[in-house]
Amino acid sequence: MALSVVYAADTGHVVGALALTGVAAPADVAALVGRALPLRVSLGQGRTATLPLNARDLAVAAVDDEPAALTDPLSFGVEVTGEGRPKPALVRLPSWTDGIALAKDGLTVTVQVAVARPTPVVALVSDEQDTHVLAGEIPAQQTQVKLPVTLTAGSVHGVLVLPAGWAGHLEKAAVT
Repeated sequence: MALSVVYAADTGHVVGALALTGVAAPADVAALVGRALPLRVSLGQGRTATLPLNARDLAVAAVDDEPAALTDPLSFGVEVTGEGRPKPALVRLPSWTDGIALAKDGLTVTVQVAVARPTPVVALVSDEQDTHVLAGEIPAQQTQVKLPVTLTAGSVHGVLVLPAGWAGHLEKAAVT
């Protein structure tokens, strides 16, 4: 069995994994996911938010066998070499909790320990028919970043947050 992962090129987060027998996964991410990889989260009451990750922002890597990546891919990351090639061993990313807050004027992402260097954060927020793609960074020696987006008070959204070096989160969040 060979494990292949699809990962976010900007942050290294594994966003999908597949185990194949007898063949290798295609090296072209679009051959695996099409134009976008849809991640879905339940909003309750029969509603589902779809957060599409554009294929041009993703990459594919053949990696060492890691069964947990099949069930919890956002907890793993891909590191690349100085030559830009993915390393075969996946990295288990540290988890964090209670760090996503939606407000009418933005999404605040808070990790539990101050970061040593500026840390890129990519986030997707569903909004009816559209998806807001947000990017920023947590400054060195800080724990949070606020990414601007305009939302309606009391609304519920699907949110995908990918802070480099930390486990990703895919969840439902309400605007407070």
